[in-house]
This record gives sequence, C-alpha cells and structure tokens, in this order.
Amino acid sequence: MNETYPQLPPMQTGIRGRCPRCGQGHLFKGFLTLAPKCEACGLDYSFADPADGPAFFVICFACVPSVLLAVWLEVAFSASLLTQVLVTGPFMLLTCIPPLRPLKGWLVASQYFYKAEEGKVVRRQAGT
Repeated sequence: MNETYPQLPPMQTGIRGRCPRCGQGHLFKGFLTLAPKCEACGLDYSFADPADGPAFFVICFACVPSVLLAVWLEVAFSASLLTQVLVTGPFMLLTCIPPLRPLKGWLVASQYFYKAEEGKVVRRQAGT
C-alpha cells in the first residue's frame, strides 16, 4: 500500500474509536476488545498495547468522586448500607465504565501517532 495518510491527532481518532491512520475504520470489535485490523485501510492493530492505562486513569479521576460521595453520605447523613449501595453504586458505574473505551482508544491512537514501542536496552561494544 503506497498511500500516504495525513497525521490525525490521537484525540480526534481515539476518543471516537476510529483507526489512528485513516480515521475511518473501527478500532474496536467489542466494548473494549481491539479489532485485529482496520477494515478501511488495513492497519494491523497488533502494535497496540494500552495495558492497564485506561483503568489507571479511571481509578485516578473517576473513582475519587465516587469515594468522596460515599464518605460525604456517611458523614453528613449516617447513610445506611442500602442507601450507600443504591446511591454510590450507580454513580460509580456511571463514572467508571463509560470513560474506559474512549481512554483506551486515545491511548492506542497515541501509541500509533508517537510511534511508541517497547523500550530496548542498547549496550555499547567494548572499546567504543
């Protein structure tokens, strides 16, 4: 394939779940499962390894408000366990699950855009 593709920003493609190279094909084949390749341009997604990155960001930024809500309910109202489950449970699900897919898409698109790959140890030869 000799086609050249424009540099697409990771925020533009990743958040929408689109191919980081062409911006047309789908990045996911399920909720969080990456497709094997782009159906539009054929880019192989085997380079992508976001690992636990999306979960880390969700834990750092979305779970904190859930915990603060639970603590506030307990301190201000001495909320029962049932109240905690019925109020903080849905709040936690709504703040933790929806951001996972856009964050994973953004991380995969960023890996492609910045040509990120696993680090390698480079050893100098003796005498150089």
